[in-house]
Amino acid sequence: MRVGLIIFPTDKGIQPIELGREAEARGFDALWFPEHSHIPVSRRTPWGGRDGAPPLPEEYWRTHDQFIALAAIAGATERIKLGTGITLVAQRDPIWLAKEIASLDMISNGRVLFGVGYGWNHEEMESHGVDPRTRRRLVREKVLAMKQLWTQDEAEFHGEFVNFDKSWSWPKPVQQPHPPIIIGASPTPLHFRHIVEYGDAWMPIEGRFPVDDKWIDLQQAATDAGRDPATLQLGVFGAKPDAGHLAHLRDLGASFVALGLPALDRNAALAAMDAYAPLVAEFNS
Repeated sequence: MRVGLIIFPTDKGIQPIELGREAEARGFDALWFPEHSHIPVSRRTPWGGRDGAPPLPEEYWRTHDQFIALAAIAGATERIKLGTGITLVAQRDPIWLAKEIASLDMISNGRVLFGVGYGWNHEEMESHGVDPRTRRRLVREKVLAMKQLWTQDEAEFHGEFVNFDKSWSWPKPVQQPHPPIIIGASPTPLHFRHIVEYGDAWMPIEGRFPVDDKWIDLQQAATDAGRDPATLQLGVFGAKPDAGHLAHLRDLGASFVALGLPALDRNAALAAMDAYAPLVAEFNS
């Protein structure tokens, strides 16, 4: 099992290039960045879409652009993987997004981990012209269309939301057939159908639901759909930074985890990385 980091890269905290260099020097496997284009002030949708959630933390509206930040890190590092944790695919044009991911994969020499999410902030989606009720179908089509652009010399796609005729699009990703598609979603039957259809891994957020039982359910869903469950991986966002707990996740079958870092304080982020050093030594060796 591999240990990485997840942090909102903000204007107040440690900056991406320094963060990437420091994380790589300490032996972390991957660096994951979430994204939000903006946060509408209305706050009609509660944090995470969960009723009774606490107020939204400040880092949600202070994030750098995900791909610009990761590209900067790609040029300043050599080994650390670059994860989108997650990309709000519904809010992005799939043709441009496919090119951004392929370009980042080439620039980084095949280090991209493409984390995909459906989004929870209805106001944010609506600002992008997205109907929240259709976002799961929309994300599915956009990912399937991007797969065509990554793998076909003359790609085309015709769906409910995405339509383009035969087209050329380069560069292609270094990773074949494309960077792994890692879906960050709650363990619903619909989400599991999506993961089985077009995903390579499931990466839930720690503490939201019993990962142990739901990982078993996902493997069974894959089997029922005729997919070998061994072709799916499990990762955990925001995993508890405890050696015993990480050993449990490893034994459960998790292939990677991401430990959280403070987003608004450079020194606190560096101190947290240092505190995680024993876990890197144990699990990334």
